[in-house]
Amino acid sequence: MLNQPSKSAEDFFNEYGIRTTRSNLLTNDEMSLSEHIEEFNQRLIFCLIMLTIFTAGCFFDIKAIVQVLQAPAIGIKFLQFGPGEYFFASIKIALFCGLVTSSPLLIYQLLLYVIPGMTKNERKILLPATIASGILFGLGLIFSYFFLVPAALKFFIAYGADVVEPFWSFEQYFNFIAVLIFSTGLAFQVPIIQIVIGFLGIISGKSMLNVWKYAVVIATILSAIITPSTDPITQILMSGALLTLYFGGSLFLIICNK
Repeated sequence: MLNQPSKSAEDFFNEYGIRTTRSNLLTNDEMSLSEHIEEFNQRLIFCLIMLTIFTAGCFFDIKAIVQVLQAPAIGIKFLQFGPGEYFFASIKIALFCGLVTSSPLLIYQLLLYVIPGMTKNERKILLPATIASGILFGLGLIFSYFFLVPAALKFFIAYGADVVEPFWSFEQYFNFIAVLIFSTGLAFQVPIIQIVIGFLGIISGKSMLNVWKYAVVIATILSAIITPSTDPITQILMSGALLTLYFGGSLFLIICNK
């Protein structure tokens, strides 16, 4: 009887092709507090090492990354307004890109740590939700880079073009891009939140569709908060994307009879 829960956990890992080094998972039902802390520290150190490696790799290829980030700003000349501005901005860019590129590995380590302590039903929801969350986050980054960023930059470049010359600080430009891209990736997690709530039986998909008027208001407010710019085009695009995701998540729950 004592070995049955461990067998279920092992079957779960084998089913999804996940391997773990947690020996206690296969031998004991419970781990002591010290063992949990020790494993957490080991996985945390491993994640920090991986993040450092990915960040260093991005820093060594920083020129190519900078060119990609500058591409939407057509016709803009970037200036360095202080000593070391470009250098420190390069470090932030490398850290940002290192975090994004290493996030699948970091999330994988988190899953290995939390899954053994979850029930079978929770595991069935967690893994698909995590995969879908990663896909939606990536789609959010792509949507922001190819649609939101160009729309925002076009608005700012055109506004007052006959009055001032568009010379921008590179660091401020990156801060603007990073906030917009990352916040869009987080905003694209709306369907995941809906699905989790729906499968937990808190709110049904039909109930979500019935309150669509409130969803429109909330999407408008969130788009104004998420986007660092104040131009209407970017906010309309963001609110439109949020509503599309919201209705998509609601319809998915209805199809699943949730």
